[in-house]
Amino acid sequence: MQRYVCVHGHFYQPPRENPWLEEVELEESASPFHDWNERITMQCYAPNTASRLLDHKRRIVDIVNNYSKISFNFGPTLLSWMERHKPDVYEQILEADRLSQERFSGHGSALAQVYNHMILPLARERDKITQVLWGIRDFRNRFHRMPEGMWLPETAVDTASLEVLADQGIAFTLLAQSQAARIKPVDGREWVELTPEDRIDPTRPYLCRLPSGNSIAVFFYDGPISQDIAFGGLLRNGEFLADRLNQAFSEEREWPQLVHIATDGETYGHHHRMGDMALAYCLHHIEKKEMARITIYGEYLERHPPEMEVEIVEESSWSCFHGVERWRDDCGCHIGMNPGWTQAWRKHLRDGIDRLRDIVDPLFEKHAAELVSHPWASREEYIEVLLDRDPERMDDFLARQTSRRLTHEEKIRLLKLFEIQRNGMLAYTSCGWFFDEISGIETTQVMKYSARMIQLAEEIFETPLEEEFLGYLEQAPSNIPEHGNGRRVYDKFVKPASVDFLFVGSHYALSSLFEEDLENIRIYCYNAENRFYEQHTAGQMKLGLGTTRIVSNLTWDETEVCFAAAYLGEHNANCGILEYMSPEAFQAMREEIEDVFSKGDIPELIRSMDSHFGGHNYSLWHLFKDEQQKVLQDIIQSNLEDAESTLRSIVDQHYTLMNFLTEINTPIPRPLHTAADTVVQSDLLRLFEKGEPDLDQLERLIRQAQDWHIHLNTNELGYKAGWKIDHLMGHLDQDPENRDLLQWIIAILDTLQPLSLDLNLWQSQNIFFHLVQNTYEEMWDKANKGEDAAKEWIGLLQKLAGHLNVMCPGYEEKDE
Repeated sequence: MQRYVCVHGHFYQPPRENPWLEEVELEESASPFHDWNERITMQCYAPNTASRLLDHKRRIVDIVNNYSKISFNFGPTLLSWMERHKPDVYEQILEADRLSQERFSGHGSALAQVYNHMILPLARERDKITQVLWGIRDFRNRFHRMPEGMWLPETAVDTASLEVLADQGIAFTLLAQSQAARIKPVDGREWVELTPEDRIDPTRPYLCRLPSGNSIAVFFYDGPISQDIAFGGLLRNGEFLADRLNQAFSEEREWPQLVHIATDGETYGHHHRMGDMALAYCLHHIEKKEMARITIYGEYLERHPPEMEVEIVEESSWSCFHGVERWRDDCGCHIGMNPGWTQAWRKHLRDGIDRLRDIVDPLFEKHAAELVSHPWASREEYIEVLLDRDPERMDDFLARQTSRRLTHEEKIRLLKLFEIQRNGMLAYTSCGWFFDEISGIETTQVMKYSARMIQLAEEIFETPLEEEFLGYLEQAPSNIPEHGNGRRVYDKFVKPASVDFLFVGSHYALSSLFEEDLENIRIYCYNAENRFYEQHTAGQMKLGLGTTRIVSNLTWDETEVCFAAAYLGEHNANCGILEYMSPEAFQAMREEIEDVFSKGDIPELIRSMDSHFGGHNYSLWHLFKDEQQKVLQDIIQSNLEDAESTLRSIVDQHYTLMNFLTEINTPIPRPLHTAADTVVQSDLLRLFEKGEPDLDQLERLIRQAQDWHIHLNTNELGYKAGWKIDHLMGHLDQDPENRDLLQWIIAILDTLQPLSLDLNLWQSQNIFFHLVQNTYEEMWDKANKGEDAAKEWIGLLQKLAGHLNVMCPGYEEKDE
């Protein structure tokens, strides 16, 4: 009996970018990480590129890229973020697909995904087509091949959606067992109806014939095992998971059986800590014990085409018992965190976005037809711009959409039309309806896309849209009394995120007070080109005056702003700004404000700025979150340095006394002890910021911390020390035979041992394995030939292996 196992991971996060900035802003709920994408990358996406296999002593014996052994899909919008912010992880995911093609008979592990996780059964046909085409084009651009399979968001399906997939050359998709309505042999006539109690056998593929004459293969994943992986305890032990998969085989089946499961990819590391290691060991155990052949869907389908035919349950999904009602009504499905809450808001939110689409789409078609030959076909091609916003490529794209030469103003107009459509589709991202509360970050995110669409559409079409949309939101109840309804949520969380040229200009003006290089600054998706700038200082206070050209990299729209910005000490900073000011008015403003500033008359300075800028005033509160944190950190750091200097003086003054008290076993008075805590912690941190930490000083500070019973922040120290070790290991990777560097790293780790820091040496362990794979065998041969340098290198590497808790060739014998 032929046995196959396939694990599928659906790796996806909703797009989190501010629609006006095209970047993810600081998300406090993801602390200590910058945002949830970064947090989940570190907990899940990165660990699965280098998952650990441990021996009986819990030492690392191998590091494997899980993606190369499983079937997976990544959301295109998530990969776009990862390409910009986590390129190392991104490249390892692409590399996994290349490796999998060698492993699985030319078939790649990666599947495509519908572009922004829109629920296709609820979408119009042209949106279905664009979403699938964009998903395929994005996949081909990254993985450099045509995808064989495609993941449907929430596995939500109807026949029309399968028609689009098949028409675009997709060979198969994955569904839940409950989504099969009836089956029959491919050459048979009699259908067998399926019930919730008698579900489809998931161990084989099925052919789904479509009304057009096309067909597509469907794999129905094993629901009970997948549920236990996601919500049970199967990931506590990789061997236990392997046994559970093995139990799904049956001697009674006559066909080559495929036991396969599908879960959110975040299950392996984010939802279940170290779930990636359980997965890695499960696959290792299956292969080692020859329990089954690890495969992926494309390979299995080539070897074992469908012998059974299936008809699907229309408008069904894997996460809503009621089909697709979760994304358009209060069907009763929820995450179960807040009993008694209602999801009545879902219908009103969808109705509001549907109404926007119904108004905007005909206007888009009408206005775009004045500029391009085929508006909807051009929208499908707009994915080229999303994949690469290089100005020349954008210009080439626009030129191909029309038979005539467009003016610069027409190009701006056309780009805005496409951005209206893009944001309109992003507004249907499924996560906006999945959770329980309308004020959640996922739901406010789709409202932001709606607001950006409204802003652009009102500008281009000169048609009021926002008030009618807010009318729908006003009917959408929040479960949190202080929020009231969707309209108030919109005012609280969506409106403050919106941006115009003055807002971007104010960010530039305020930042100029704290930045040195002001030439051609990139502010998210805008460029700020300095035309004129001068700065004056008076003690702590600063005054900046200038004119700047602001250009959108998305729509090429631009404006020039004039500003005056003043820093008045602590967290007090203000700026006034206008989109236009005549040269004469600017010069008059400049002279007056400079004169007032030179006199140090702050009230008069504020009045003068108000009079020249007519109430267009901004403060540090208005800065974008990340820059706000950066500026505040600079301000706070200056104050902390002053405080630390005072505490250091106290410690220096009473240094001998504290040593004497320690020698006679007398507690150091609390005020002195508190000062010593700060100073010793600060000195240790600074050591790890240096290029080459002073080991003698490190040892002295550690001994001092122990003698004085210093309360160290070991989390902060562990982070800094781990970063330094990773940094040095990176240099070793570039110069692997550098024995001095090896000794240096070992000496640091030796010296740190008394602190028992929880060092995150994940990256160092990866580098160590790379070094062993590429250098160890050559050095071992040299050592066997009697070369002393090679022998020393081997010995040092084995010692480093002990610190990194990694099994090293030749180390076992020494250990025993």
